[in-house]
Amino acid sequence: MKAKLLNFKQQLDQIILKGLVGLLLVWVVLALGFMLYAIGMHFFGTYAQEQQLANEIAWKIDGTFKNSPGNIWYDADKQVTIESVTNEVKIGKMAGNRKLEFGVKNILEEYLQDKGYNLSSSAPNKLSVQIIFLDVLTTKKNISVFHSGEEEVVIRLRGVLKSEGKKDKVVIVEESSSEISMSTLIVGEGGGFNQTSLSNALKKSCDKLITKLFEDK
Repeated sequence: MKAKLLNFKQQLDQIILKGLVGLLLVWVVLALGFMLYAIGMHFFGTYAQEQQLANEIAWKIDGTFKNSPGNIWYDADKQVTIESVTNEVKIGKMAGNRKLEFGVKNILEEYLQDKGYNLSSSAPNKLSVQIIFLDVLTTKKNISVFHSGEEEVVIRLRGVLKSEGKKDKVVIVEESSSEISMSTLIVGEGGGFNQTSLSNALKKSCDKLITKLFEDK
């Protein structure tokens, strides 16, 4: 029994070796054929065609072009474009603010790239985002002539992800950020936006939106 197993192993090793040698020979023949073809093109003065062929091969197999359709490393799930970011806020200082749209789009692009996605206008995955709520909530505690005020910026985003022209997922997220401030009762009654809180709330909401939209991809 042991002799049979040893004999079978030797035969299997020979088959594997012959297979590897065969693959190597095929590779050598293809390489020589391509080299002769390239020499022939160069000899007959078809340099432009030769260069085009080399570029096409590099474009298909070079990982540098992995974000181009047709490349063997291309991953369609990692390609995305942000079609639109619209401000749907109806009340408050940020209602209709176009700079807010621009800022949210920049943050979304940063988070997408951080998570390994490539931004491309021809991407099959298309994302549209609506800013549907943005306001500041203030809670005050009076202590003598001073008060402590906690300003909480609340933002709500609605994201729609389409894949190959079809609606794939719709997600609504809400995030907030607060900062503690001390001021007199006479000054500090405005209830305006704290820039740090606003920035933090925008980043947190964008991160959460991207995570929920692409968590299954």
